[in-house]
Amino acid sequence: MTILAFIFMIGSFPSITSACSCADLPSVEEEFERSKAVFSGKVVDIKEKRSLKGYTTKSVLFEVTNTWKGVEQSQIIITTGQGGGDCGYNFIKGEEYLVYANESIIYEAKSLVSSMCNRTRVLSSSQEDLEILGEGQPPIEEVNLSGKHNRNQKYIWATVAVVIGIVVFFILNRRKRLD
Repeated sequence: MTILAFIFMIGSFPSITSACSCADLPSVEEEFERSKAVFSGKVVDIKEKRSLKGYTTKSVLFEVTNTWKGVEQSQIIITTGQGGGDCGYNFIKGEEYLVYANESIIYEAKSLVSSMCNRTRVLSSSQEDLEILGEGQPPIEEVNLSGKHNRNQKYIWATVAVVIGIVVFFILNRRKRLD
């Protein structure tokens, strides 16, 4: 009986979770130096993705307006978390942003990542950064990444179709053996 009470007591305590904790924002110069990509652009699309470990992330497709570092194409995809405890940035479709991004494997696959812990902000609130960064350059290569951005959805449906096919195969195969 005491073992059951002990197990109940342990299970009734809240689990420890970690919240997003960011240090003070670096200066524009420091953030620029440590970023792999710095650009301004409009959010064209946002897709939620669930990782194999169960984490949900967002894949954000941008139409690039100006670039200061690491971006030459007219569109780019940035990965971020859901927001809150995972430090993900809450991008909104149709809004324009000044984005600082780093290459990371934080969300499993290596990708360009932006979070609430860097200087990424709505473009209209980025005047200090823009004064220091100066005038950006327009992207030099025209691309359309919307197909790549939607590809994950196609993989999910393909996987579902394969699983259904395997289940149907085994059900039919089992019925033949029972006959």
